[in-house]
Amino acid sequence: MKLERLLVDLKGRCRSRKREFEVVVAELKKMKPREAEDLLTELDEKIFSQIDCLECGNCCRALGPRLIDRDLRSLGAELGLKPGSFRKSYVVLDEDGDMVFSKMPCPFLEDDNKCAVYEGRPKACAEYPHTSGRQVQGRLGLLMKNAETCPAVFLMLDELRKKGFDHFIQ
Repeated sequence: MKLERLLVDLKGRCRSRKREFEVVVAELKKMKPREAEDLLTELDEKIFSQIDCLECGNCCRALGPRLIDRDLRSLGAELGLKPGSFRKSYVVLDEDGDMVFSKMPCPFLEDDNKCAVYEGRPKACAEYPHTSGRQVQGRLGLLMKNAETCPAVFLMLDELRKKGFDHFIQ
């Protein structure tokens, strides 16, 4: 399926498969942590080999990362600003008291969907969409939410939904 077609009403597609995706997430939670990590990492590699994030950029348009102090230092350094100056220029506190960018889409998203501060990007951006690596079971709640924004996550959940787990577990 073409990326453009996937992006059309991605939230609606997720809503229509909500119950099925919830079953997938519930099954992932039941797995041994290492099995879930291996399974999702394998799917992550497979699907991201087919999808170019630079063709999409949906995450940078729709989601604002929670920023931590380390992010302020690295982003500030990337822009030649001290962390305090960076914070004054680009950051606000959200309703939960978390630091987030003051404007969306991301102020560093360029017209070609590249990141102007890629080397110093926030930790949450570097790890997005949180579908691989260690302790992935602790982030399973994010899969449903991220599937509404990231076509790769949608495809991962949909592939698990369609084929079942027996296909992937060796």
